Amino acid sequence: MGDPGNLSRRISRLAAHLHVCLSSVTRPGTSLFDLGKPSSRHPGLDGARGLAVVAMVLGHTLDALLAPEVRVHPWVQRYWEFRGITAPLFLLVAGFAVVAALGTSPASAGQSFFRRVRRALLLLFLGYFLHWPGWATAHSLGWGVELRTLVFTFDALQSIGVSLLVGAAVLVLARGTWTRAVALALLAVGIPLASSLLWNAATAWPVELQQAVGMPGSRFPLFPWAGYFFAGALAAHLLRLLRPGWPQGLALVALGAGLLALTQRLPADWSPTSAWLVAFRVGEGLLVLGVINLLPQMFSRPLAPLGRTSLWIYVLHLPVVYGWAGTAGLAGRVGPTLGLLPALGVGLGLLGVCFLVARLGRMVRGSRGPADGTTWRARPVPVDGAALRSGQRT
Repeated sequence: MGDPGNLSRRISRLAAHLHVCLSSVTRPGTSLFDLGKPSSRHPGLDGARGLAVVAMVLGHTLDALLAPEVRVHPWVQRYWEFRGITAPLFLLVAGFAVVAALGTSPASAGQSFFRRVRRALLLLFLGYFLHWPGWATAHSLGWGVELRTLVFTFDALQSIGVSLLVGAAVLVLARGTWTRAVALALLAVGIPLASSLLWNAATAWPVELQQAVGMPGSRFPLFPWAGYFFAGALAAHLLRLLRPGWPQGLALVALGAGLLALTQRLPADWSPTSAWLVAFRVGEGLLVLGVINLLPQMFSRPLAPLGRTSLWIYVLHLPVVYGWAGTAGLAGRVGPTLGLLPALGVGLGLLGVCFLVARLGRMVRGSRGPADGTTWRARPVPVDGAALRSGQRT
């Protein structure tokens, strides 16, 4: 028989090696959000954003370029169904990131309030700027309802911007743990439930307010789309009760699966004011977040750079696909004429070019501090031994 001491050392080394292997998958604070630290630069959040960015750019490009006979292909139809989670996932992650960026300091919401306001105003400006139809269109239409509807189209950036303004104020006013949870829950549940009522009440309001609150044809009105933002904020707030790592990941998966199971027991309602649809998409989004963050970082890390530049990829690709200020984009110049592979190639190429331009912009601004202007929290947050620069980003 061998030396018992030597055998004991070998067993200890084997146990240590096993621990390292397992912790690389589920180590707290690596592949999942460590909400005790004031940063939204978490690999899981950035990975989820990156996945949504890929789906967004490819979805817009395919929508603009695919020939009609290709659109009816079963695989394309399945992709359209999957693509329905893209915008809800963006808003869900935006709300999640706002709470994750606070850390545990009671004063952090107040310290970051005006920076969040500036961020929200930037989103509102960019959102409306992207819908400017050009001076020729403005002169031909005149300042009537048709032009105002074009200019004040309420899109995803505006919805996130207003939600961020409201969310920042709520986080400042509701300082207690359970007070904040109740406030976020009321917004997450109440906004979808009140959507039909608000749409009917807004029929006599100016078109600018109708677009923001909700009306037939509006794209991302606050009712019900802000519900996704506050559902994400509520989920992040409640996850503070759990340890970082696999407990939070399993909780996200369980919560998402529970919501999906609940929606299956209720009558399906795919209307634009449907609270059922919001619950269904929130369930899907929480499942995506949970799965991404339970997987090793080798899966989420390649998507994270896309997630960190998601705002600018969004801003850059829309004019190229749909045009801007009277200048035609791919939809007008090429139109729905391409097969699946050529359209996918255009989409992937556009994604790569927009990402490189966004990264170049970050490099140019890098010497002046964080890209989103959030300098109040400059201490690094270690993830897998690497220092990631902290800062709020929606």
